[in-house]
This record gives sequence, C-alpha cells and structure tokens, in this order.
Amino acid sequence: MDGTPSLVTDGGERRDDRPADDRRDLDAAALTERLRAEQEAVSDEGRPEAVAHQHDRGKLTARERAAYLCDEGSFDELGQLAAPAPTTPETADWEREDAPADGVVAGLGEIDGRPVAVAATDFTVKGGSIGHTGGHKLERLYDLAIDRGFPVVNLHDGGGHRIQEGLDARPTVQGDGGLFRQQTRLSGWVPFVSAMMGPGFAAPTNFSVMADFVPMVEESTLGVAGPSLVEAALGTEVSKEELGGADVHTVRTGMADAAYPDDEACLDAIAAWLSYLPRNCRRDPPAVETREPEREPDTLVDVIPADPKAAYDVRDVLAGVVDADSLFEVKPRYARNVVTAFARVEGRPVGVIANAPRVMAGTIDTGASEKAARFASLCDAFGLPLLLFEDTPGVLPGPDSEAEGVARHAGKLPFQLNRATVPIANVVLRRGYGFGHVAMGGGRSARNDLTVVWPTAEVAAMGIEGAVDVAYRREIEAADDPEAKREALVEKFSDRTGAIRAASGVGVDAAIEPGETRGRIARMLDRADEPLEEDWPPKKHPIDPI
Repeated sequence: MDGTPSLVTDGGERRDDRPADDRRDLDAAALTERLRAEQEAVSDEGRPEAVAHQHDRGKLTARERAAYLCDEGSFDELGQLAAPAPTTPETADWEREDAPADGVVAGLGEIDGRPVAVAATDFTVKGGSIGHTGGHKLERLYDLAIDRGFPVVNLHDGGGHRIQEGLDARPTVQGDGGLFRQQTRLSGWVPFVSAMMGPGFAAPTNFSVMADFVPMVEESTLGVAGPSLVEAALGTEVSKEELGGADVHTVRTGMADAAYPDDEACLDAIAAWLSYLPRNCRRDPPAVETREPEREPDTLVDVIPADPKAAYDVRDVLAGVVDADSLFEVKPRYARNVVTAFARVEGRPVGVIANAPRVMAGTIDTGASEKAARFASLCDAFGLPLLLFEDTPGVLPGPDSEAEGVARHAGKLPFQLNRATVPIANVVLRRGYGFGHVAMGGGRSARNDLTVVWPTAEVAAMGIEGAVDVAYRREIEAADDPEAKREALVEKFSDRTGAIRAASGVGVDAAIEPGETRGRIARMLDRADEPLEEDWPPKKHPIDPI
C-alpha cells in the first residue's frame, strides 16, 4: 500500500478515515496517483505471488480468463476496489488487501462484438469463496444483464459462499436469495453460462442448476457438498473426483454439458456456444456466411444400411444436411442414444435432435428424453428452429426403465415441441415406431413446418416382426409351416409401413430422396419467417411433465 490511511469499518460499513481537509489538500494528480496505486494493489500486476500460484496449477487467473474470453480490450471491470463486508468478529478487521476485489472479478465485455456480462471467482482470494460484497457485485452485474439483455457467463473456481461471513443471520437471510431470483428472471431472457474451472461444490453448483450451458475443465468439480461435508454428515469417505468429477457429471448425471482439457479450451467452447445464440430472446440468432455441407447430399442415399437392424452413425446423415464444421454437440457423453447439437443451415443457426442407432439402437430412455427436451426448450426460448432426425424403435420398456418413470419422462420432448413456436422439421430416416414416433415429433404429433420421410422409413405402432409375433401368434402356430406364415405376414406389413404408404394419407408432407433433405429444410427456413402465434386456451402456463 502507499502509506495513506486505509479503509476501516464503521457500523458494518466501510469508510475512508482521511480527514476531509487532508483530501482537499491533494490535487487531482495526487488523487489520481492514489487511485492508480489502489487499483494496482488488487490487480494481477500487484499480486505476483498469487498469480504465480494460479499459473503453477496450470490455470489462468480470474482476470486472465475474463480477458481471454472477451474481445481484446473490451472488458470493463465493475467493483475492482470492492472490499469485504465484515459480519462476524473474525472478519471485523478485514481490509481490501485481505480480499482484493472481494474475490470476484465482474464486468461487461464483448465476444465477437456482442456485449456480455462476465463474472469470475478468484481462487487466490480466500479459495474463491463469495462474500457479501462479492455477492452484491454479482447482483449489480445481473441487474445490468436483465435490464439490457446481456448474456451472462459465470466462471467458477472456488468454494462457494464464504463461511466466515455466513455466520450471521441478518445479511445471509436478506441478501443471498436475491441472486437466485435474478437467475430465474434471466432464464429464457438471455443465454446463461456457468463454467466449472476448479472447485465447484456448493454455491457454484447451485448457480449451475438453471444455467443453459455448464462446461467443466477436467479435474474441476460439481456437487451440492464436498467430500469433507459428506464425511461429516454421512460418515462416508469419497474422493472429490468420485463425488463430483467431470466424468460423473458429463457421463452419468448430465449436469454438465462437456469437459475440456484446460482453461483456454473451456473458454473457447463458451465463445463457440454463444455464437449460435442471440444476445437475448428478442433478437435474432446471428447468421454467418453459408458453407456447403461436409458430405455431398446426393451420397446420403448410401448412409442407411440395407439391413434394418444394422447400426450407422447419424452424424453421417447430418454431415450431408448442415453446413460444414458447424455441428456443436451438447452433452455428447451423456445419453448417447440421442444427439443434441447446434448447427447451421446456409449460415443460420438451428438446433438438431437426432436418434443415434449406434447406441441402444436409438431407443428413447429417461436420459435421452431429459436431454432432448431441455435442449428443445433452450432452442425455442432463443428462436432457433428445430430439426429432428428420427430413427427409433420406441421407448425403452422393462422393470428398470419403468422404475425410473420412463413413461412420464418420455412425455417431456413432445411437450416441449408442442409448446414451441419456432419452425420445426421432422425427418424420418428409418424407424418411427410407437410413442417414439410421437416423442420425436413425427407426422402430425407436433405443429411441424415440414415433416418428410426417406425411402427407408418404416412408420408403425411397433417393430413389424415384434408386432406380428404378438398379434398373430396363434395364427402362426396353427399354420402348416409356421416360419413361412410368419415371413409372409412380415412381408405383408412391411409394404404397409413404408414411405410411400406414409405419404399416401398426407400424414407426412412428402416422401423424399435423402439428397433433397438439405434443400427442403433450407426452403422451409426461408419461408417460416412470420412469428407463430400461440393458440392456447386462456391459462397461465402448462404444467411440465416432471
């Protein structure tokens, strides 16, 4: 510090104890120099040991993260000179130097020329914990985002609420809940990112519950409580990785969307994710120049195997429909029987939901339903058209699946599709069986702008062979040649469940060649430029099937 009187506490507030006549004796240059000294003391340049400690851990500092994410020179920090708010005897003597910026770096910047609100917790300041002053800084940032419609990015690296300041009912009860009210207001208004870039148990996890995108840096954590609290409460010893590591939440729970090897990769992913979304729900998604698809559309006819039971990678289909290098998968490691991804068609952002026949034959289970439904809701909130590519044998049956409540979960995606107002296209690639067909918005089960089938499509109440075995079991058993009878029935109903039959009753708009898909979708997007008005009965809102 520069030897001038420091900030002290007075009735729970902070004041400058320099006599008023002393301040008046300083000219503008001296006052400016004093300001610079105070700013430098809390900056990275003024804290070389703390910066070195963070770099030794292979991580960027909070300010370096904000600067890396935002366009060069665009980040304007708010509350840099914030000081901790003493609330307990332990914290009564804390000064600014004890908690520079109160451990939260917050401000407004730009990403690709568009404004964004960024907050990064500073692990070098009391383990990245959020004190009351830091919380007020977040509230200020959120207010600006709410008022002006700025996307919000939280970069978490710390232990959540600062325990030392939390042992006081008055500020705790009155203050902390406001952040979550603000997050509720932000939800669906602006894109909201909550990144785990270090320890993320407790408050950072709570911040992530309502976030739209939750990336994790490998070796970071996510969870309601850390190992020490778990052991104290339950007597169970568990490592932080076993409890809330990236593998747990990107593979098993789906709480996190993806894991990245380092800070830079995570921040790059955040910028890429935001590039598909508008600044807020009243703006249009940002378009870019058209890129031809990676795969020649006319070669899509070769993707679907002749054997209806054979698997294939649905991404090979998408490669012939969307712009090259535009596919950005969300939750790629969770519920891999469905693909959810942002993409572009002729430069325009879209949301893609596609059954993945290589995993569980594309069957819809609880995880796939939740993953797809939440993604559909996100896309509708921010005006991204939805493209659904269907190849599913239906909803997963069985005692384990029923115990998970699969029937209710399976209703989540069609619920979101039928409340959506964005353009929707459904393409049946192969199997469209039973409620799986409904869940994927097939036929007239959603208010689609386009619904088409490929020549390989089969639309039926269930798989043909299984249906024949159930419905015609006695007839087959009574036949002189049961196997021949069964094959004849299967062939008969195969002719009645194909693409031509599906198009004959106008249950779909058209049966098309695979190579026509990109063009049909692009023209649909061109034409669906008039806002779709909701036509609900007079009610406050529908009740989600949760």
